[in-house]
Amino acid sequence: MTMNRSFLSATLLLAAPGFLADAAKAPDVGPVSPNDAATRPALGDSEAERAAIQRAVDAVYPALVRIHVVYEEGREGRMEKNRATGSGAIISEDGYVLTNHHVAGRATRVVCRLSNREEVDAVVVGTDALSDLCILKLDLASRRDPKAKLPVAKFGNSDHLTVGDVVLAMGSPAGLSQSVTKGIVSNTAMILPNNLGSFILDGERVGELVRWIGHDAVIYPGNSGGPLVNLQGEIVGVNEVGVGSLGGAIPSNVAQAVAKELIAKGTVTRSWIGIDVQPLLKQMADAKGVLVSAVLPDSPAKSAGLEPGDFITRFNGDSVLESRSEEDIPVFNRLVLGAPVGAKVTLKGLRAGQPMTWPLTTVAREPNLAKEIEIKNWGLTARSFTRVSALESHRKTKQGVFVDSVRPGGPCAEAKPALKNEDILTKVNGQEIADVDALIAFTKEFTKGSTEPKPVLVTFERDTQELVTVAKVGPEIQDDKPSRPAKAWLGVQTQVLTSDLAEALGLEGKKGVRVTQVVPGSPADVAGVKVGDLLLKLDGQVIAARTQSDQELFENLVRQYKVGTEAELEGVRSGQALKLTAKLGRQPKPNSELDEYKDDQFEFKARDLSLTDRIDERLKDDEKGVRVSSIQNAGWAALGGLGSGDILVSIDGQPTESIAALKKIMAKLRDTKPRRVSFFIKRGIRTQYLEMEPKW
Repeated sequence: MTMNRSFLSATLLLAAPGFLADAAKAPDVGPVSPNDAATRPALGDSEAERAAIQRAVDAVYPALVRIHVVYEEGREGRMEKNRATGSGAIISEDGYVLTNHHVAGRATRVVCRLSNREEVDAVVVGTDALSDLCILKLDLASRRDPKAKLPVAKFGNSDHLTVGDVVLAMGSPAGLSQSVTKGIVSNTAMILPNNLGSFILDGERVGELVRWIGHDAVIYPGNSGGPLVNLQGEIVGVNEVGVGSLGGAIPSNVAQAVAKELIAKGTVTRSWIGIDVQPLLKQMADAKGVLVSAVLPDSPAKSAGLEPGDFITRFNGDSVLESRSEEDIPVFNRLVLGAPVGAKVTLKGLRAGQPMTWPLTTVAREPNLAKEIEIKNWGLTARSFTRVSALESHRKTKQGVFVDSVRPGGPCAEAKPALKNEDILTKVNGQEIADVDALIAFTKEFTKGSTEPKPVLVTFERDTQELVTVAKVGPEIQDDKPSRPAKAWLGVQTQVLTSDLAEALGLEGKKGVRVTQVVPGSPADVAGVKVGDLLLKLDGQVIAARTQSDQELFENLVRQYKVGTEAELEGVRSGQALKLTAKLGRQPKPNSELDEYKDDQFEFKARDLSLTDRIDERLKDDEKGVRVSSIQNAGWAALGGLGSGDILVSIDGQPTESIAALKKIMAKLRDTKPRRVSFFIKRGIRTQYLEMEPKW
């Protein structure tokens, strides 16, 4: 069984990057005004229409919000961080913003840009993947004037829309400033055609409840979450997708109900009975109601005796629409999911032409898929089971942990046999593991006080097999940097005195090297060696370098000396004989031997500056810092703009003079967990401040 993350057919375009509670009787979340035909301007009346458009823009445009998010998604054993933009609208004076789940439902950081270009922090109040709706709350304290009144958009009644009505799509396409496009309603009950495949958001099937308002007002990625507005200046939809040249918007009556519940509780409560239904087959010319296609095990429907092939014609007294097309299915689903949780309901219908009655009690609907969580000590992302995901894995209970992804080179990947995606962990060291929380609790206790990984016996299921393996779990061991024996060092770079070069310099037949660089403060610098000097002898012995293959010869000769030895250099400078004495020093540590630090929170590595770094970067003696040696893709450091090769100068004003200093600063940050962290870096000839917003 494969747990779906989010799948999108290539012909269907989410109106924003990233990741559909339609109640039978939706409560109002704001004033609703009828969209009567008498109040609509005729399409041919351009002046009246233009005036109506302007009124609609004036009513809603100020409440538009451009949303910038940092979101996380499990991949290769870790939660990767990415950026996305979308749109939304302010729907209350206290700062609630309505947008799509696939825009902000996975967000760890949210910043909203208002229509006046003011940027305001926001938090996710609640999100609902089934309807693809999300509520944010503006942090009014982060505004320039916290007491300033917010513009608010009002809802209209989407049930009053008819094909041909003029509508406006408002939002921030491609993350640009707010925009408005105009079109007409093309369809009031649009769904995803079967030939376009599945459209799944975090395990939930788009179209199970929502029938889109189809329209041809142009939308692009970034418009997601933005309002669809009628000419009365009311929100009648929330833009979500593009199908070919059409846009699809979630009806405002759905959005009002979901928004109200998310604001009140942070989640949406729905009922579940455990059946799938489909339209009646063409050969069922005289059939009524809806056709039961599947009855899930251990469900209320199964206990009530429902079977595939049954026809449901009434649900708890409500007549079921004769369902001849896919567009009819959400209407029935709305009846089921809108019923109170724990309610005793009665289904009536037919089986083989005979009347049937099925009394049952609804249960709370769980998400089809639990959110993945990273467990760093194991090198994996994992999910707990929900009722449906357990059934799809052919499990009798929700016990166990589903392996969502495995980090290459991590403990689970290095186990023998290695753990793989879709394995199910059932026991660790003989202890049954109920869910992800239980595995995290075990790991915390198991690794307490450990300084290195410890072996854990893991029992897991793979398809129909039960396997065991050993994974080493715990703090990652920092690789020791073995020091090489001390080597003598002069502090110069040279080139070979080839035959052609010797002849051109009037030294035909001579062998040796030409000095190309003298390291400031080095033994060579102290001894008076200059760039351009020709070195022919070392302690009276000819430096027998003559071809390009002899490039390392002089350096190797110097390394054979003991540190502190005085060596005599003979050669030529500007045509005159040259003789100097240099006291050889200790060769500086190469990059591979320098202290290095790996930060798991921001996901980067850094090391002390080497002499080569200082020379290459032309650093002054008083310039300090550490060299960023690598960046983990899609980590907080990468997201903030830190790059491999950068010199990290300070963090929040604290100098990072060495790896030791960096470790102390990072340890303090982990304790204080600030909202934002500022890295000051040097990159080439420029310096720059990078602002990070980690999730602690």
